[in-house]
Amino acid sequence: MQPFLMIAKVGGNIVDDAAQLKSFLQALATIPHPCILVHGGGKVATQIGDKLGIVSHYKDGRRITDDATIDLVTMVYGGLVNKKIVAALQALGVNAIGVTGADANAIPATKRPVKALDYGWVGDVDSANIPIAVWQQWLMQKYLPVVAPLTHDGVGHLLNTNADTIAASLATALAPYYKVRLVYCFEKKGVLLDVANEASVITRMNRTYYQQLLNDAVLFDGILPKLSNAFAAIDSGVHEVLIGHANDIVQNSTETTIGTLITND
Repeated sequence: MQPFLMIAKVGGNIVDDAAQLKSFLQALATIPHPCILVHGGGKVATQIGDKLGIVSHYKDGRRITDDATIDLVTMVYGGLVNKKIVAALQALGVNAIGVTGADANAIPATKRPVKALDYGWVGDVDSANIPIAVWQQWLMQKYLPVVAPLTHDGVGHLLNTNADTIAASLATALAPYYKVRLVYCFEKKGVLLDVANEASVITRMNRTYYQQLLNDAVLFDGILPKLSNAFAAIDSGVHEVLIGHANDIVQNSTETTIGTLITND
């Protein structure tokens, strides 16, 4: 029987809110199972960049990462944000270890090719290249890895990489060895049928229903990347994916399904 593993991704809106982040980490600290936490960057990099005169540019919600910006996000994501989360978990009795994809070669990536747009130092991850033994060793030693949304290209360059994608890639890589529940934690109660109605949570979703919702164009655009990553992970062997509010993470850790549960059936 495969051991259970939760891979949780917490979004930038939670990271930006000190009270919500504290509540989330307190809940996370009570989970009695192995866990990996991947965090987004939030608005801190933009705020610090403004102070340093580094202007943020976006295309389709993705940050364009030039030379100055990769230095900025490395300092903020891999330093300030990551280490604050690690320190908070240590204070809660959790032996967290903060990492980027460059540490122990944990998440190799490739620089996104230039096509119609040059995203700069942005990385794409192939789950087949993730070194399983590194993650197994950390988990066996009862560390809780806290992963900043940074990878590396193997020739000395750090790469800014979407945190949702990192979480899905880790879940896919580890699925043959663990019963993986991938949890996307953000500020909503789950995937909403009506984005203006918090009570309209879709509790279960399979691909057939997902396609129906896409055809009917009822889903909020902002949830589509999460759902795309979720179904890609399910198709690659991940046991199940849960999308829900960060404060519900304890109840969602293994068996209950507060939020939206995504499965193959």
